Amino acid sequence: MEQKAARHGIAYWPVTERPRERLLTQGAEALTDAQLLAILLRVGRARFSAVQVSMEVLDCLGGVSGLARCGIEELCAVPGVGEAKAAQIKAAIELGKRSLASPLSTGMKIGSSRELFAHYHPSLRDLRHEIFKVVLLDAKHAIIRDVTVSEGSLTLSIVHPREVFTMAVKESAAAVIFLHNHPSGDPSPSQEDHVLTARLVSAGELLGIAVLDHIVVGDGRYVSFADQGWLHHHAGRHEQREGRTTM
Repeated sequence: MEQKAARHGIAYWPVTERPRERLLTQGAEALTDAQLLAILLRVGRARFSAVQVSMEVLDCLGGVSGLARCGIEELCAVPGVGEAKAAQIKAAIELGKRSLASPLSTGMKIGSSRELFAHYHPSLRDLRHEIFKVVLLDAKHAIIRDVTVSEGSLTLSIVHPREVFTMAVKESAAAVIFLHNHPSGDPSPSQEDHVLTARLVSAGELLGIAVLDHIVVGDGRYVSFADQGWLHHHAGRHEQREGRTTM
């Protein structure tokens, strides 16, 4: 019985139909998502080939995007996927994300919001929780480094100006750019995003650190506060609420 079941494996398929051989002869683009995943899994389980297990993984997790978002435990919950295979899959996904990210290095000058989006989109778009980052810039607006300030739902209590600007002051940054993601995929800023941005812009003015932009990253698209002309508008409204006048 076991010997008969084993013949369901990919090793018994015609050579031209095996995922790895097809990739070598036809290129990775010729393979389906399940076939590509099967190459990482290498083997399936009793009565199920690696391709069949891969199809089950993709079906359970919601396709490739779900695979990118899931955790190790969710992967391991699918029969035929243990910790070792789950680790291989997550490592491959992370390498893919890093290969898509445009270079962003110390000393590089940011020319547009799209440059930052191109760099951070691959790593932020599939996250299930929000991450708030600050990019520190020198007086010539060249990158010093980036810092993750908080993870979780964005609230005024979690993203506090004190924590946001601590590293900026420590690194003698002259300007900053904020980024955070929306797990929903819709980058439209919430009211909370607008209020938070206004507080941060005002705090930056008090410290002499310019806030150049706040970019909200969604799935395949983004919203830039600077491009929309919202930064100074929000700062002025915040100062009026605090009883201060603008220039």
